[in-house]
Parts: sequence; C-alpha cells; structure tokens
Amino acid sequence: MKPRYIIGSAAVLAFIAIAMLSLDRSKIEYTSLAYAVSSGKRVQVKGTWVKAQGCTYNSADNTFTFVMRDDEKTEMKVVYHGSRPNNFELAESIVVKGRVEGGVMMADHILTKCPSKYEGNGRQVQESGM
Repeated sequence: MKPRYIIGSAAVLAFIAIAMLSLDRSKIEYTSLAYAVSSGKRVQVKGTWVKAQGCTYNSADNTFTFVMRDDEKTEMKVVYHGSRPNNFELAESIVVKGRVEGGVMMADHILTKCPSKYEGNGRQVQESGM
C-alpha cells in the first residue's frame, strides 16, 4: 500500500472522528428545570413566563430577566444577556437554552411560541368553492 493512501485514509478517519465529537458536543438536551439544576449541563427547557412575576430589561448591561415555569410546575429566574424577544408578552410558551448557575437559568437563547394568526381559535373555517 502506498504511503499517500495511508495518509489519506488517516486524514479521512480523523475528520470523521472530529465531526462526530463536534456533533455530540452541539447536542442540547431538552429537559426540566430540576434536571437542569442537577446536571450542570447546557440544556433547553420548555415552559411559560410567570406573568405575575413581571419581567425587566436593563439597558445598561443589556440583560432581560423574568421567571419561567416548566411543564413540571417548577419556577426559576431566567437571565438572558440580550434584548427582550419580539412578542414575548404574547407567547403561549417559551424555550430557554442555557445552563443553571447559582439557582438561576443563564440563558444564551430564548425561543417564543406565539399563537398563530392562522389558527381558527376554535371556530370552523369554511372553504369556499368556486
């Protein structure tokens, strides 16, 4: 076997190994706040904004803070370094990606799911035939 084939094969295997490791590291678990606390990992948690607790935006350090409740009814303060997401106050649910530090979810990404204007809100939508 020629040395260039051996080197080429080794390079391909190294590339595959690096790609697999990168993919595994970029994987984010979808879980509860309780697990986020105990794991210490970067996770994503689905929940709702606790409107009674309010929310604040500090423009001096570009920080958005609110309290979320997950599907298991656990509540936790969320701190996001960035501006408030569009339509945050209208969101049916939110997904927060980040890590819990000192009992606070330090979010690096927030997704909002707002009610669709295309949903019928329980009303029947009739099709018109031509």
